[in-house]
Amino acid sequence: MRTRPPARPPSLFVQSLHEVFAPLGRIEARRMFGGHGLYHEGVMLALVVGDTLYLKADAQTQADFDALSLPAFSYQREGRPATITSYRQAPEAMFDDAEAALLWARRALEAALRAQKAKPVRKTASPPASKARR
Repeated sequence: MRTRPPARPPSLFVQSLHEVFAPLGRIEARRMFGGHGLYHEGVMLALVVGDTLYLKADAQTQADFDALSLPAFSYQREGRPATITSYRQAPEAMFDDAEAALLWARRALEAALRAQKAKPVRKTASPPASKARR
């Protein structure tokens, strides 16, 4: 029987994000795709890859990121660059200013909630019809 090695703890950067997001409330970091997703009350509002924080963005918040020339999350996929515009790099001000951290965290959470609301509801398989009782 093979045993898995124990999971590595999150990097110090990921651990420090609890302080950055403290004005918003408790966050949870979950491992995903070589990085971490950051969740607030079960809603993913940020992504951390390579000790870079990316916040959830949408059509309503794109201009805020564009005004600061904050890039979208990009990575290599099958040797080609791929970009995910729904996550944008967080501004440096988030790390130094609690008010800025709260403002940007709220923007990211609101974008995540709008995205969640826009997703179609999955239909679950309905149980088989029961036979008529006699």
